[in-house]
Amino acid sequence: MKKIPEYFGCMVFDDREMKARLSPKVYNSLNKTIVENARLDIEVADAVAQAMKDWAVEKGATHYTHWFQPLTGITAEKHDSFISPAPDGGVLMEFSGKELIKGEPDASSFPSGGLRATFEARGYTAWDPTSYAFIKGKTLCIPTAFCSYGGEALDKKTPLLRSMQALNKQALRILKLFGNEDVKCVKTSVGPEQEYFLVDKEMYNKRKDLIFTGRTLFGAPAPKGQELDDHYFGVIKPRVAAYMEDLNEELWKLGILAKTEHNEVAPAQHELAPVYSTTNIATDNNQLTMEIMQKVADRHGLVCLLHEKPFAGVNGSGKHNNWSLATDTGVNLLTPGETPYENAQFLLFLCAVIKAVDDYQDLLRLSVATAGNDHRLGANEAPPAVISMFLGDELTAVLDAIENDTPYNGTEKTVMKLGVHVLPKFFRDTTDRNRTSPFAFTGNKFEFRMLGSSNSIACANIMLNSAVAESLKIYADRLEGAEDFETALHEMIKKTIKDHKRIIFNGNGYDDSWIKEATEVRGLSNLKTTPDAMPKLLDEKNVNMLTAHKVYSKPELESRYEILLENYHKTVHIEAETMLNMARKEIMPAVSAYESDLAKTLNQKKAAAPDAACGYETKLISKLATLEDKIDAATDDLEEAVNEYKKLTDVTEAAMFIKDSVIPKMDALRAPCDEAETVTAKSYWPFPTYGDLLFGVR
Repeated sequence: MKKIPEYFGCMVFDDREMKARLSPKVYNSLNKTIVENARLDIEVADAVAQAMKDWAVEKGATHYTHWFQPLTGITAEKHDSFISPAPDGGVLMEFSGKELIKGEPDASSFPSGGLRATFEARGYTAWDPTSYAFIKGKTLCIPTAFCSYGGEALDKKTPLLRSMQALNKQALRILKLFGNEDVKCVKTSVGPEQEYFLVDKEMYNKRKDLIFTGRTLFGAPAPKGQELDDHYFGVIKPRVAAYMEDLNEELWKLGILAKTEHNEVAPAQHELAPVYSTTNIATDNNQLTMEIMQKVADRHGLVCLLHEKPFAGVNGSGKHNNWSLATDTGVNLLTPGETPYENAQFLLFLCAVIKAVDDYQDLLRLSVATAGNDHRLGANEAPPAVISMFLGDELTAVLDAIENDTPYNGTEKTVMKLGVHVLPKFFRDTTDRNRTSPFAFTGNKFEFRMLGSSNSIACANIMLNSAVAESLKIYADRLEGAEDFETALHEMIKKTIKDHKRIIFNGNGYDDSWIKEATEVRGLSNLKTTPDAMPKLLDEKNVNMLTAHKVYSKPELESRYEILLENYHKTVHIEAETMLNMARKEIMPAVSAYESDLAKTLNQKKAAAPDAACGYETKLISKLATLEDKIDAATDDLEEAVNEYKKLTDVTEAAMFIKDSVIPKMDALRAPCDEAETVTAKSYWPFPTYGDLLFGVR
């Protein structure tokens, strides 16, 4: 059996392979492109293509594809073989620099939000040399950006790379003011923690709601849920452990640094966390991780559910986005050091993030807005829809001292004594963690906890990078022209704290009193749903900022608004249609059949013993009949709402109608159906219950 270091990254054309297969001149030129964003020479591209093809063919690859991330939320690929005809009737295995750099997929079938007409098909993919190519199956996958014939971005990678470029530009300006002349670039790094559910495939196949929507639209609570907290960090079940072992091996072959695995809070819920990577690479890796999770699950007779809320009444799944800033010289710009009060550079970057989160809280909120995540945010399992920041007691005290020009005496480190001599003593952290905060400082990084488990991490990081770039630009513009740098720096930090301290909250984000304080006292926004949040994308301040940094053009922003709202209302429409189908074709016939058989039993008992009370059957028949009538009426109401929705052509009207009219009627239909499940004999119920699904994998 091979050891991990021997096969780790064996399916990736990474730096090791490039060093071994490229000439020093070509390698150095490519490395300059990757590290310093220098232009790529076509001769270098030809040499890389040849080496990449030779390596891929040696690994058994027969095809290549430009692997990209359109606005569907998943990845896309079109496979072409390496073969070209040879004069003798055979074939040659060829791959040119031109084929590496550019592809021409059909763009007409991907969402464009009006950026192009559907009859216009041409689109382009462009190689991202900063993200390593990899082999999947027998295909060489080349990470690429995707744009229209007119050059507009039709994907998530292009704006992400633009946002990283914008942040790099402004961060370098700040670092030069502090005398850091040796720094050539600043990059953001991300480590996304991925939560997911595993259910038995045979049970999954019996539930139309899971098949069509990824979540259960009906289901009474199981007798046991997560009340005892016995699943979290508990012993991993053998079948799940085998899945995790297989998953790790597949991810490690692709150079994905899967590090931590454990049971999550809810039954059947688990988590995987990677080591940090540069943001665009982390984004690529996370998209691959979700795909491979589902493929490996299938091999084990399981289904991996990535929906944010597959089961009502138990915790949903998120994706914590751990974000940090670092220089090419290895300095983490969000590390406070031993004396954060004296660390002016750290404090300025910290203030830039504080200002960014406060100024653009609406962009951060809408960056995680989906129909699925609307079910999760605000529940006692995920942050509320109100954006706030957790800094902890020490950093908050430092900022208070700066704002008020008072001395900061610091806090002594506390030695933890556990009362048992054999156990080692250790220093306690200067602050606790806050799991209810949407945006928490955790030592040398920020953890953005609002992302849903199926989200691409690109959207959140685009907005975060761009907002921080704007803060740094404002700072650099002022400091570069200051007569006294130190005085101007102190005043700027002080002003930021005073102007934006409303966004800092170290308390319980689940407390209802916080939501009231946040909105009524502090003036923070509370955008509860996707239709509430998405219009903020086109607010003048947001358009001006994103276009000024060239992260999006205005037409690109307008297209995202259309696509994201359309995706929202189409997603819920599919859910509503699935509910109607299940209610009419499965639930109502099951309830009716059980009711009918109970009536037969009642009649037989009456015939055998005319004086028998038969209270059980009589009471249950009455209850089932009442529930059947409620289900029938609620089904009619939902169908009427769906028919009204179908008449709407405006994307905003459709989304708002779904939110205000369709979803309440879906809830109204679910209630009597779930109650009917609790009184219908199990042998009659048409699909697996929550108890079956949540506890069916052993």
